[in-house]
Amino acid sequence: MENKEITFEDFLKVDIRIGRIIEVNDFPKAKKPAYQLKIDFGALGIKKSSAQITDLYTKEELLNKQISAIVNFKPRQIANFMSEVLVIGVYNVERNVVLLKPSKEIKNGEQIS
Repeated sequence: MENKEITFEDFLKVDIRIGRIIEVNDFPKAKKPAYQLKIDFGALGIKKSSAQITDLYTKEELLNKQISAIVNFKPRQIANFMSEVLVIGVYNVERNVVLLKPSKEIKNGEQIS
């Protein structure tokens, strides 16, 4: 992937928030193994996301976990599910997604800057 330079103004367009996963379901209709998540973003409300994180996380581990997500992407239809936010993670050496999360408890909906 090419590393394209952006401006600070470009970065400010990305709205990254902290949310808490309040529901986790299997997503059998997804092309790649994934979960359907419901995430509480405080004043922003509850949003849905499809996340390909089944290799490293069980449903039980994810429940009540705080995560980071981009909340201002256009919603995306994935099979029969509308994904409203993009949960943020990084690929490890095995190409599995490791979630990015706050190191301390923080209020749901807080913006990352």
